[in-house]
Amino acid sequence: MSALVFSLPALSLAGWQQGPASARVTLCLHGWLDNADSFLPLAVYLPELNLVAIDLPGHGQSQHRSSDAHYHFLDWIYDVATLIKTQGWQQVDIIGHSMGGMIGSVLAAVMPQMVRKLVLIDSIGLVTGEACNTTQQVRTAISHRWQSPNKQKPVYSDLQSAALARQNQSDFDINCALVLAKRGTEACTGGLTWSADMRLRESSAYRLIQSQAMQLLNDIQCPVLAVLAKDGLEMMQKAKQEYQAHYRQLELVEIQGGHHCHMMQPKITADAIRQFLLS
Repeated sequence: MSALVFSLPALSLAGWQQGPASARVTLCLHGWLDNADSFLPLAVYLPELNLVAIDLPGHGQSQHRSSDAHYHFLDWIYDVATLIKTQGWQQVDIIGHSMGGMIGSVLAAVMPQMVRKLVLIDSIGLVTGEACNTTQQVRTAISHRWQSPNKQKPVYSDLQSAALARQNQSDFDINCALVLAKRGTEACTGGLTWSADMRLRESSAYRLIQSQAMQLLNDIQCPVLAVLAKDGLEMMQKAKQEYQAHYRQLELVEIQGGHHCHMMQPKITADAIRQFLLS
């Protein structure tokens, strides 16, 4: 496994590569407040793939956005498209978990020439809002932006303490929490704190409405595999009912486990991915 740093026009992205570098790139996109190492358990069972996992801006070891910027969902589409373009990668495969799957979905819709196949891990459809909630959405976003500079990150005495705090907020065991905490923390006065940008926790100033989400999904031309966790997020089960008919080529697989099934059930998840990507 090789550590990587990609320089984009506005910031740099950290990540890693594993497998035959001459093969087609399989780009791994993690979920909100996770990092590239969430794909380490999966990588053990996919040695034949050229896996490139990145920390999205503001996450893990990647740079934060500038002080006058914020974390808009659609900007992540630009980041990933720019990464693919600047690296000269030809039609990548994408494995996206949760938010990473949504980023991959929109990218596949708007830049179909960039994506050959798309794998969604406990991710389907897009997060949307109601048009009638627009005023409140913007009001809340402004309030959160005012509050962000006053918020302090928690400090932990050691990695184990940070991992326990992460585990208490998720559905995986301490070993998975340690994997995420190792890449997702940095030294500070008094011990360790999270490296993720506090602004990631701000409410979005806008959301797509459902008709926009449906158009994007309708425009995905490539084959899509959705690996859904039977005990995953309730919102994903609801999204399955709302959005599965809007994918042109969708294969659904359900496996045991929670939202981070690719970390807790990596072999089963890898088997489904291998069959899909290499068929």
